[in-house]
Amino acid sequence: MEILRTPDERFEGLVDFPFAPHYREVTTEDGTLLRMHFLDEGPRDAAPVLLLHGNPSWSYLYRHMIPGLVARGHRVVVPDLMGMGRSDKPADQDVYTLAHHVDWLSQWLVGEDLQHITLFCQDWGGTAGLNLLPLHGERFDRVIASNTGLPEGRGINKFMEDWLVFSQSVDELPIGMLMNGGTTRALSAEEIRAYGAPFPDGTYQASPKRFPLLIPVQPENPGVPQTKATWVYLETWEKPFLTVFGDKDPVAYGSGAHTVFQKRIPGAQGQPHVVLEGPNHFIQEDAPDELIEIIDRFIRA
Repeated sequence: MEILRTPDERFEGLVDFPFAPHYREVTTEDGTLLRMHFLDEGPRDAAPVLLLHGNPSWSYLYRHMIPGLVARGHRVVVPDLMGMGRSDKPADQDVYTLAHHVDWLSQWLVGEDLQHITLFCQDWGGTAGLNLLPLHGERFDRVIASNTGLPEGRGINKFMEDWLVFSQSVDELPIGMLMNGGTTRALSAEEIRAYGAPFPDGTYQASPKRFPLLIPVQPENPGVPQTKATWVYLETWEKPFLTVFGDKDPVAYGSGAHTVFQKRIPGAQGQPHVVLEGPNHFIQEDAPDELIEIIDRFIRA
């Protein structure tokens, strides 16, 4: 298996990103060791807030939220999904499946022995991260789903269809520009460069290019059985489950994913669900201060 690793110098001097890297090895089905990167800030004896990003972002997405959560006494842990950020990048797209992403996250979670977790998950951070709950539900105290969904093969909309066509038609995804297109505010040139830092060229992009094909929206998608099984589990989930969506997000808010979570998950009943006016898909860029307050308040409640 060919493994690419982004040179460390690509991550030097990124704007608003002073955090030290941490690494843990996980194993593929054929025994290959992969290095997963994560951030770990705040007091180690505090209950962790686990922040999961999606595609085509990485832990840089949470740079404005980490200090505020740490200032409120929380430990904040932010992994890079495999093939993203500073994590290793298998060059073969076939390595990347929903099941493998869940397995790699699961190995990392157990290796770090995180307990009493507050999960905040957005985009693929939810699609992959919510699949951790049936495997490790006892480790999680509460969940916040933000601009994410858990499709189970009910069909594809025009937005997703266009994204699939575009993502598979180019040799190199314009990562920074895609991130800028998913925010309400305009990212700076330095921020756009930072989002592209993990990918020196298109050969490093097997993971972000494969992610669109993994979204389990088509009935025949191989990820559908796993998400269906996770929904069966979520329909028994009684711990607190909050939804926080941005009303300018055409992906998750546009599809009404927040109402699906609210209707089907027992722990979502009676919670102070939030729809923020203004944020686009990458809500962490558009409303970091609001999210800090919502997360802190939800934990303390």
